[in-house]
Amino acid sequence: MLNALKFNARIWFFLGFLACGGLLGMGAYFQLVQRLEPCPLCISQRIAIFFTGIVFLIAALHNPKSIGVKRYAITGTITALLGASISTRHVWLQHLPADKVPECGPELSYMLEYFPLFDTLKFMLSGTGDCAKVDWTLLGFSMPVWTLLAFLILATLSFLQIWNTDKE
Repeated sequence: MLNALKFNARIWFFLGFLACGGLLGMGAYFQLVQRLEPCPLCISQRIAIFFTGIVFLIAALHNPKSIGVKRYAITGTITALLGASISTRHVWLQHLPADKVPECGPELSYMLEYFPLFDTLKFMLSGTGDCAKVDWTLLGFSMPVWTLLAFLILATLSFLQIWNTDKE
């Protein structure tokens, strides 16, 4: 029974890529259709989803042997866990008391134009008061909570590919 459910690593990596594409599509939907402006941490999470998806796509296209699958699995796990750490910070900011929330900063487009790149990246990863605002929930959980769950699932999917190889 379990062998019927076992796909090769290439298929799992491709499914992970499709999941990342779906997550990015949902982000675009919320931004463009629902008019929810993404905060700096939201943008950082989208970038992490993008890079995780790229790792999965390259792994699926490359279709490596056992050692390559393990390398892609570790790389995919690392990128997904980096995204999960950004999501964790975002969830933490949303649960801070109102008097502990950091001040709102300038718009990201302004920072990209007038600030050094390193300062802009630091700003994007640390979050602002905008990041503490909850604009949307599903089943009582905010978007960063769902994104954190998605990153943890992607990391698990990737990590499990270490054992989903033919022995050479």
